[in-house]
Amino acid sequence: MTESPKTQPEHIPLGQSGVSIPPMGVGAWAWGDRFFWNYGQDYDQEDVRAAFQASIKRGLTFIDTAEAYGFGRSERLVGEFSRTTDRPLQIATKFFPYPWRLFASQLARAARGSLERLGRDHIDLYQIHWPLPLRSVRTWVGQMATAHQAGLIRAIGVSNYDVDQMLTAVEVLAEADLPLASNQVRYSLLDRDIERSGLKQACADEGVTVIAYSPLAQGLLTGKYSIDHPMPGARGRRVDDRMMRQLPRLLDRMRSIGEGHGGKTLPQVALNWVIAKGAVPIPGAKNAEQAIENAGALGWSLSPAEVDELDQLSQSVRPA
Repeated sequence: MTESPKTQPEHIPLGQSGVSIPPMGVGAWAWGDRFFWNYGQDYDQEDVRAAFQASIKRGLTFIDTAEAYGFGRSERLVGEFSRTTDRPLQIATKFFPYPWRLFASQLARAARGSLERLGRDHIDLYQIHWPLPLRSVRTWVGQMATAHQAGLIRAIGVSNYDVDQMLTAVEVLAEADLPLASNQVRYSLLDRDIERSGLKQACADEGVTVIAYSPLAQGLLTGKYSIDHPMPGARGRRVDDRMMRQLPRLLDRMRSIGEGHGGKTLPQVALNWVIAKGAVPIPGAKNAEQAIENAGALGWSLSPAEVDELDQLSQSVRPA
């Protein structure tokens, strides 16, 4: 059954790059990642294939991956799944400045490797994954401009860059008459450092789109975990008891707000809050059920008063 076009989200500009994307994307970090997300144990390739299909059916055509996710496995899965749909997709991936990448020319080589795994002739959004210090911000951002001029990429982004690093990237790209499209950072009701540091405002001032990874705080905002039922594995080791004791008050209010919007779930309220703050969330989805729930964050809006209330409540839920 074909869904009505009215159910499809409107696209928004990705910075000033000329690329447009839905107001929410799909994070593919968990697709193929065995270390952090236990791919192959709790879920498998058919599960994430179903997540892809459910997302695309609902107009979530912006897929974010990286060469580092599953050591390239995520890109390969995205490429394989992409060949099963005729819908135009916007694929984002990332260059990781590994310590052994000492030569500037290695960025273009990495981009071509990602293109091969993705099975595409260009990357819609290519991002520098981390501002690691072995090579300067100027070096890698300058190579991004070169890759853009070579037709390998359509838009240039960064990830995990602070204000100064991002402004340097803006300056370098301006020398090539190119915009910085985005800065992908951790952002959720439980992680609002980009507001406190001034990074969110700097992005707004420069016309840079904030792409929010971990918008569900890696599951804490889904209501699945508590102090008596902690998060498993590497995720759980990042969370302290103080935060888990404070979390229920926020979740209770999110739940009541969701009920007032026709029965929206905790994840849908959390994602809608990110959108209300002007960022593009990219929640992960390990299966079709999660993808469908994520899509339910679109098509409605928290009121300004509800956003303000959640802002205030979330301030107290912070690590010790």
